[in-house]
Amino acid sequence: MKLPPSHAFAASWRCAILLAACALPARASQVSLDSGSTDLAALPLEQLVALQVTTASRFPQSIADAPSAVVLLTAQDIRDFGWRTLADALASLPGLYVTNDRNYSYLGARGFLRPGDYDSRFLLLIDGVRTNDSVYDQASIGSEGLLDMDLVQRIEYVPGPGSAMYGSNALFGVINVITKSGSAMAGPQAAVSVGSYGERAARASYGWHGQDGTDWLLAASSSRRDGQDLYFAEYAAEHGGVAHGLDFDRAQRLFAKAARGPLTLSAGYVARTKGVPTGSFGALFDTANQTRDTQAFAKAALALPLASGVDLALLAHWGRADYQGIGSYPGESGQALVNVDGDHAAWYGASAQLTLDRIQDHKIVAGVDLQRNARRDQFSYYREPYELFLDDRRSNGRSAVFVQDEWHMRPGLLLNAGLRYDRDSNAGSQFHPRLALMYRTGPADTIKLIYGTAYRAPNAYELYYGYPGEGGQQANPALSAERISTRELIFERRLDATGLARLSLFNYRMRGLIAQDVQPDSGLLMFANLQRAVAVGGELAYERQYARGLRLRTSFAMQHADDGDNAQLVNSPRRLFKLNLALPLPALKARVGAELQCGSARRTQTGMVGGYCVSNLLASSTHLLPGAELSLALYNAFNARYADPAGPVFVQEALLRQSRTISAKLAYGF
Repeated sequence: MKLPPSHAFAASWRCAILLAACALPARASQVSLDSGSTDLAALPLEQLVALQVTTASRFPQSIADAPSAVVLLTAQDIRDFGWRTLADALASLPGLYVTNDRNYSYLGARGFLRPGDYDSRFLLLIDGVRTNDSVYDQASIGSEGLLDMDLVQRIEYVPGPGSAMYGSNALFGVINVITKSGSAMAGPQAAVSVGSYGERAARASYGWHGQDGTDWLLAASSSRRDGQDLYFAEYAAEHGGVAHGLDFDRAQRLFAKAARGPLTLSAGYVARTKGVPTGSFGALFDTANQTRDTQAFAKAALALPLASGVDLALLAHWGRADYQGIGSYPGESGQALVNVDGDHAAWYGASAQLTLDRIQDHKIVAGVDLQRNARRDQFSYYREPYELFLDDRRSNGRSAVFVQDEWHMRPGLLLNAGLRYDRDSNAGSQFHPRLALMYRTGPADTIKLIYGTAYRAPNAYELYYGYPGEGGQQANPALSAERISTRELIFERRLDATGLARLSLFNYRMRGLIAQDVQPDSGLLMFANLQRAVAVGGELAYERQYARGLRLRTSFAMQHADDGDNAQLVNSPRRLFKLNLALPLPALKARVGAELQCGSARRTQTGMVGGYCVSNLLASSTHLLPGAELSLALYNAFNARYADPAGPVFVQEALLRQSRTISAKLAYGF
């Protein structure tokens, strides 16, 4: 199958290049700030580069000193471009791309995203707490995500292997979502939005900050989308190929956060029900197939300064995730049988970290991480007549020790060296290092040379899921961990007080990739360590703030990823282009944001899907209603027709992405 590229693909590429070229010669100037402003997006880039980020090394350091090409997104970015999910925000970053199968969103990096894989090769943190679940190891970034995006203060993305600091799952990067404080959302606030295809959402929150430093935030939100009737040519013989009313999405969220002195407490909960219109996993087409997801987390963190230059951080966390997939399947006598397939995941853990900053030219962090996966349960059964296929109940644990030294060898030369030892009851013992040598060749230029390795332990689904019969699956408890080694050269140049350019050249090798294969003796599918992946590429990123507050962020990525035998990986674009423009209109007390995302053609299981360019537009104003902000967003503004490669559980070779939609939002602070 070969899907045509978007009609606007070639024209949009030319348009994007012209926009960027026109912006470059403009004269930059410092933007004046109100004395009380804490808006990160309003800061000149010189200050942004000097901001302290915590994710790369588990202690505060400037972006310039971080052992990675760290990217920071702010709350203002979220408002400017109308991002409704974490997937929307991440899709704007260099080298990342997002696909969607009308059920979940999936994140790819540097040419690697296999259709049907869950987001288990990224580590997702919320305020520093691991949220990947204990059955699928999934990082939830779509409408099933834990947070309302209005509650996000900033997103720190650390590309590259992160196991030297965080252990399993951090093969391609670590994402840390940092939530707002009560002072940032002071007083009662409410927001409502409506949009295409029956979209509506509401949020209520209350934030408070006391003179004694006590700070707390409470928030509740709900969203609903009826969706549209969708046509799939592969099912033309069934119901005319139209799935009626099955693209709906409903979610409810709760979030609470409190802090006083050295103690911080937070908790979150989400429940989502999503219709599945695609007939995946062999389900009957145009029947009431759906998934139900719930997830919750809680954390308690304590920061204790023990002495001058010696700090202790203690953390305890808990999480739970439950999933049900409900679908109708053909029975032997022709009647439809309802299957319920799902899992129950629960985990808890603790960590202790000591940061030592009293040895001259050294900053050392050392610690212990513990996690107990108390439930990794999976089940599958038919409702009527009741027939049980799977009732697998498991638990496991992992423990780790880590150490890292940031050594200022001499002025302008910095070595960041880290090592972590993990003991996983499934993956065994793992040692993973990271070495980063950073050299400032001048006041504006920094060169970073980085080497690191990472691993992903096989998840419970890959290890233990199995059911008999035709098209069935066989468990494989003997699976071993996936591993990656990455080499990266980064060149950063601060163009002036308002500009930053970055070039990243990378090479990675993955081995022991877990994939399914048919067993010759049983005819059943089974996960095994079958595959490899090799990639080489580069990412060029540019960010600048111009006169009158115009903000430009753009990137271009090229990569070649193959299976080690020169066969291009499925769902691996060779080129990605991103452009984000935000312009304040002070006279109207308004802002305008424009976003362009382009990707080249990708392989499917047996063919190709064409390249695409998608544009999003948003206008917002605080002038139209006193005390309120009104925004109007247009997503896929030019109605580009494009598709993502589908996984092996779909009849379709590719799945069309969402057509043009419009959304209006009103936020009001009382």
